[in-house]
Amino acid sequence: MIEPTQLLYFLAASIALTLLPGPDIIFVLTMSISQGKAAGIATASGLCTGLLFHTTAAALGVSAILYNSALAFSILKYAGAIYLLYLAYKAIREEGGFASMESVKKTDHSLLYRRGIFMNLLNPKVSLFFLAFLPQFVNTNAGSVPTQMIFLGAVFLVQALVVFFIVSFFAGFIGIKIMERPNMGKHINRAKAGIYSFIAVELALSNQ
Repeated sequence: MIEPTQLLYFLAASIALTLLPGPDIIFVLTMSISQGKAAGIATASGLCTGLLFHTTAAALGVSAILYNSALAFSILKYAGAIYLLYLAYKAIREEGGFASMESVKKTDHSLLYRRGIFMNLLNPKVSLFFLAFLPQFVNTNAGSVPTQMIFLGAVFLVQALVVFFIVSFFAGFIGIKIMERPNMGKHINRAKAGIYSFIAVELALSNQ
């Protein structure tokens, strides 16, 4: 079993990594500000659901295959980049180009949940991160390594949910204040499209 001290170190490192500016937290921030805290929570839930796959893949060694296959890595990352560009296009066309309180009320949270899953699954860097990060906290003398990695992955998932939910709450509050200003909606949608495009380019140009 993993020692309590080691688990605390893992938890502290996980929280720090979750808070670092990256595609996931930027995605949650963007959705929370533009479509409300419930949208951010739905998106975060989808992203964290995707972590279940990455944790299992790392525990079973599937991520190692991805790491050693340049073709598989490239296919997955370009698919992710194309998906993000599609989201950027959708953001520009949302409600005729304007975000509004009315559009927030009409938000399809189940769609955002699925969108979060797809974004996470189509980012091969997450699999490689788990493959590199989780084993650092595994004790080979404390039982099954795959079981320990799955446990650590579950801990990472829970803390990520908590962090993302807090971020969604505060970002959603900020978004409401912004929406109250006239003609701000169109600027929010443009900013959202720009963020999606930036993440897509960053993902497409990234190397293993």
